[in-house]
Amino acid sequence: QKLLYYISFLECIFIFNVLIFIGVRATCSEIILRQEFLKDGFHRDLLIKVKFGESIEDLQTCRLLIKHYIPTGLFVDPYELASLRERNITEAVMVSESFNLEAPSYLSTESAVLIYARQDAQCIDCFQAFLPVHYRYHRPHKKDGDTLIVVNNPDLLMHCDQEFPILKCWAQSEVAAPCSLKSEEICQWKNMQYKSILKNLTVQVPVGLTIHTSLVCSVTLLITVLCSTLILLAVFKYGHFSL
Repeated sequence: QKLLYYISFLECIFIFNVLIFIGVRATCSEIILRQEFLKDGFHRDLLIKVKFGESIEDLQTCRLLIKHYIPTGLFVDPYELASLRERNITEAVMVSESFNLEAPSYLSTESAVLIYARQDAQCIDCFQAFLPVHYRYHRPHKKDGDTLIVVNNPDLLMHCDQEFPILKCWAQSEVAAPCSLKSEEICQWKNMQYKSILKNLTVQVPVGLTIHTSLVCSVTLLITVLCSTLILLAVFKYGHFSL
């Protein structure tokens, strides 16, 4: 009989803890992340928006860091990022050390970028980040003239100077990263769980066809010879040569 009382007591404790857990989770606001490509062509802008269900007053002491993994079919220009940082357009920096801007997709590796998100002036509980991305050259196909690039969802990191309820609700682990772009100090960021509007972001990239190889090579060679001839004629006609 004592054993039955003991088991019932443990069951009550377990049910009580579950109810507390459910109650705490119910009070947690959901973090929603949305990312989309802007502009057309081979040079696009990746816009990332994060929305919290809390008052912005609670978020004043918090910073948001997005760690994005750029697939091999795309690349981010570190020199362009440096220029954008100087003009205060975006706060992003490459993490990967070995990086080749000119390499085609099939000779490239995945790269990582840290983007320090900014509070959105048009949304009281939102952050947003901006990242310019570019398409790499892809291997020609035999039939289909398009290839599909999948951009996975990023890691969402958060650091607050004060205790913040969302950190306890949705924090999964801790990640060490610079506190800011202008600081060498390392902070412990909380890796946040969030809900993404899209499972993965996809984009179609046009690629060449192998059946056009002979035509492309012939036209390229013809144009090269023609332009070189015109340049030589202009040099001999208008150039000044001294002995």
